[in-house]
Amino acid sequence: MEKKCCDEKLRCKVGGQAIMEGVMMKSPKGIAMAVRKSDGSIISEYTPCEPKTKKGTFAGLPIVRGVVSFVDSLSTGMKTITRSAELYGEDLSSEEPSKFEKFLSEKLGKSVEDVAIFLGVVLALALSVFLFVYLPVQGADLILHNGYTEQIETLQNSISSITDTSVLNTVNAEIEALKDKSYNLEIWRSLLEGAIRLVVFIGYILLCSLMKDVKRVFMYHGAEHKTISCYEAGDELTPESAMKHSRLHPRCGTNYLFLVMAISILIFTLLSAIFPLNIANAVLRVIARLGIRILLLPLVAGVAFEVLQAAAKSDNILCKIVRAPGMGLQLITTREPTPDMIEVALHSFKLAMHSIGEDVDIPYIENNESEENTEDAQGVDSQEESADESSDCSTQSEEV
Repeated sequence: MEKKCCDEKLRCKVGGQAIMEGVMMKSPKGIAMAVRKSDGSIISEYTPCEPKTKKGTFAGLPIVRGVVSFVDSLSTGMKTITRSAELYGEDLSSEEPSKFEKFLSEKLGKSVEDVAIFLGVVLALALSVFLFVYLPVQGADLILHNGYTEQIETLQNSISSITDTSVLNTVNAEIEALKDKSYNLEIWRSLLEGAIRLVVFIGYILLCSLMKDVKRVFMYHGAEHKTISCYEAGDELTPESAMKHSRLHPRCGTNYLFLVMAISILIFTLLSAIFPLNIANAVLRVIARLGIRILLLPLVAGVAFEVLQAAAKSDNILCKIVRAPGMGLQLITTREPTPDMIEVALHSFKLAMHSIGEDVDIPYIENNESEENTEDAQGVDSQEESADESSDCSTQSEEV
């Protein structure tokens, strides 16, 4: 196999995601999936789709592209996981849709499946806001709330009734002292909030990793990383060769999630230092903090995306430091895969690379595909051309 590791642009073109008993690989041209079915065979599928963050468009602007990519990854992730379950052999269509799903389907003019995916994304976002926004904000407020804001408000209300100049000066001095304490407390509260958010995030991942099905997903996650690392190193693309590579990768989504947490701490702490929030009512104070955090989430997501992209392009000491915590978290979100899992990842990777005109040499697949199941280049090119002419994504599958 020709060595490709020096081609930075090529390295960044394909990224992946673990799905149910398989791997999804996404290229600039579309989405490839490979799943090991319940009968042991491997079925692969390719869906041409144009990227939403094209250069020269608003969605392709720095920061904005990070937000668009984040939302798109949530939607794509739900769809690919649902589709992988179908390819694996689980009959999801036999499940009776709820009355609410049917109602939304009729009102929105969408299929029940699309409505279910939409609801799944909404519920996932709601759970994320509860775990990573509400709990940290409420927890930090309960731990570090000493009533400075209430005391300041009480003293300010009493000023109008004070006639003695010396007493008035004393009260004003006390108000200023309380404001300084409140200011410092606000900064510490933001730092504590960030620490709680990180603890909740790591705890959530650890709890998920205890589930048997999630462990297998994490193993396929490792298979995806090993496959891409094997290609980038210029090694032969075989399960045996890929097994030698690390299951950790600098462009992993785990790194991105950690950066979101870290950057949120920096932005929210800076905001607290510049615009301290002095609201006496405890309920209104928490609501205000929640609102500010939610409104700033797109900014946090966009900045984190840009930092991740920059940190993944170099191996200098600064980039390694930025990547280090996320790489550490990958020790939880990835597990050592088995060779048969890497075999599945190789099928998906080959299909994704083929979609962008890179026919990678994977001896194992070439030697085991039958002629009737081998997809010719003309078929893929025609699919891509149709995708260029329409926003709809068509799908084609093959089974090995």
